[in-house]
Amino acid sequence: MKDERFGKTESENKELAEVRKELAEERAAMELYGAEGKPEEGLNTETGVSGGPMNTISGVLLDPQNVKPDDIRLYDIAHPLSFICRGVGQVRHFLSVGQHCINCAKEAEGRGYSDRVVLACLLHDGAEAYVSDIIRPVKVLLDNFDEIENRFQEAIYAHFGLEDLSEEERELVHLIDDAMLWNEAKELFAHVDELEPPLLSTIPNFKVRDFQEVENEFNLMAVNLLHRLGDSRL
Repeated sequence: MKDERFGKTESENKELAEVRKELAEERAAMELYGAEGKPEEGLNTETGVSGGPMNTISGVLLDPQNVKPDDIRLYDIAHPLSFICRGVGQVRHFLSVGQHCINCAKEAEGRGYSDRVVLACLLHDGAEAYVSDIIRPVKVLLDNFDEIENRFQEAIYAHFGLEDLSEEERELVHLIDDAMLWNEAKELFAHVDELEPPLLSTIPNFKVRDFQEVENEFNLMAVNLLHRLGDSRL
């Protein structure tokens, strides 16, 4: 039977009513969550967040305002970093953040740095698995982005036993990150400085690689480094 007011059949009107009901329930739940800051079941948090929890690939629900080391999983870092492109994709060909981290870790090994520094190099962009890769020219325009990113990064370091990285160790990681970025720029960016990039002790791999390959290598490097450090945390 047709409803003359809307030109729809009775069953169509019923389906539409069900959809509207579901949308209304979702909207009410979101408003309640935002107003009360009520965390979802299983959310590891002490403070509610109006935006809701973050749902990771491994199934962890975490509070971006209160990230804890126990919220971190190796899989949640290695998997997304293999998909995220350096330079927000403004590059000649795809190079993942995961491959960049692997290159940095191998450079640290090539320079004879400690396993702690090598692991820190592998994990130094781990926060981007949660907040994505924001390029430096844009990052400086975002008022509290560094605070958010650092919150994730410090939780990652703590989860993998690197919460006590010294200033000297952090500086070594930073120098390798910058040197690798400069070398990447020569290969991948359209506009770069005329100056020659810093010399590296290794030959980094800037080729396009399969996502799964990168993820597997990242995982294997992390596991081997943790084993050498006598740490079983993943």
